[in-house]
Amino acid sequence: MKPPATRNKSVKRADVCPNERANEAVADGKPVQTAQTPPVAAKPQTRKALPVEAPSAHAARHHKDHVKQEKVVRDTFTMPREDYEQLAVLKQRCLDAGLAVKKSELVRAGLLLLASASTKHLLGAVKALEPVKTGRPPKSK
Repeated sequence: MKPPATRNKSVKRADVCPNERANEAVADGKPVQTAQTPPVAAKPQTRKALPVEAPSAHAARHHKDHVKQEKVVRDTFTMPREDYEQLAVLKQRCLDAGLAVKKSELVRAGLLLLASASTKHLLGAVKALEPVKTGRPPKSK
């Protein structure tokens, strides 16, 4: 069961006026004209301009990277084990030089090199590859 509703005592009742004669007239049922004061317009407040602080370098860098970031595509491909092991060798060479890279970064770097190569070199590199059967390798038992 809910408790009875409580009345906020700070709210003035509509039928009670601060003018005593008006209260008596309302009790007698006579119409009363009371002088109402027009609402006073609030004084417009002026705000002081606050100095704008430059965002921190971390926030600026994060926002900059966030805006420029491209949508990535996830894909799978099949390659011979030797080529896959070659990725590990290249990763180790980069680590020895002081740069940690991911396999996907190595593949993208290879794409950049092939894109900058002449068509003759690109076709030579593609022809040097041995054909690979596409699809998933069979499950090992």
